[in-house]
Amino acid sequence: MSTAQTNKKALAEQLASAKRNFEVGNATITDTREAQARFDLATAQEIAAENDVKVKSITLDQVVGQSNVSPRPMVTPVSLPPLEPANAEAWVEMTTTSATIQKAQIGLNVAQIEASKARGEHYPTADLVASLSKTDIDGNASAALASSNGTAASLGVEVNMPLFAGFATTNRIKETAALITKSERDLDNARRSVALATRQAYFGVQSGHAQVKALEAAESSARLALEATQLGYRVGVRVNKDVLDAQTALSSTQKDLYKARYDVIVGTMKLRQASGSLKAEDLDTLNKLLSR
Repeated sequence: MSTAQTNKKALAEQLASAKRNFEVGNATITDTREAQARFDLATAQEIAAENDVKVKSITLDQVVGQSNVSPRPMVTPVSLPPLEPANAEAWVEMTTTSATIQKAQIGLNVAQIEASKARGEHYPTADLVASLSKTDIDGNASAALASSNGTAASLGVEVNMPLFAGFATTNRIKETAALITKSERDLDNARRSVALATRQAYFGVQSGHAQVKALEAAESSARLALEATQLGYRVGVRVNKDVLDAQTALSSTQKDLYKARYDVIVGTMKLRQASGSLKAEDLDTLNKLLSR
């Protein structure tokens, strides 16, 4: 929104200058109308930018669970941290800790455990069996019954050998084997997908850094071009349209530069997320880019 406001302010000055020059006969009505058209367009862009900021502010309040949150601007001059390590394959090597890969690995482990349980259904089982019984006969009973009064205990091993279960165990073994194959493929697919996403994120951030540097140079050039055009307009070698074009070019370049910086910051976080290396400490790096 700041670029839209700055652009509108500059165009308002150009419009006033064009009107003055037209009144004294130093400019044509065409210059005045062009300046008015550019100013009206800048006004519409400012309104659209204000509405966009309001919508995004409401969304931000909903995300953070607070009201009237005021984000801090970036410190100037902006210095984005370099991408480290500066190698795509080094980032891919970090993906072993990715949540997607770990989830697929756990799925494979569970499938292997289920397969082991299914194969165990064919094995004999041995159970330790123990029993303890106590007989207490009333004293008025006969001598024969009284002689059976006492405690009896037994301890033994019970072995069960499965013979045939209607192919249920065999089919279960086949099922778990198929699940292992599927889990292995899921794990391999997860590794490939995470590696691909990591490489794409890395090259996106790398390209973003290059774009930021190019736009910073373009902004400096556009600013110098605007100053030179304004000077030429004052001495009469440039017309008002040249100044308007230079001002529009500078505003457009600044807008693209701000967007490119934002994309680099967000892309860096997505790269760390894709590689499974995102930590809470990474937010400290972002906080250093904001004004206090």
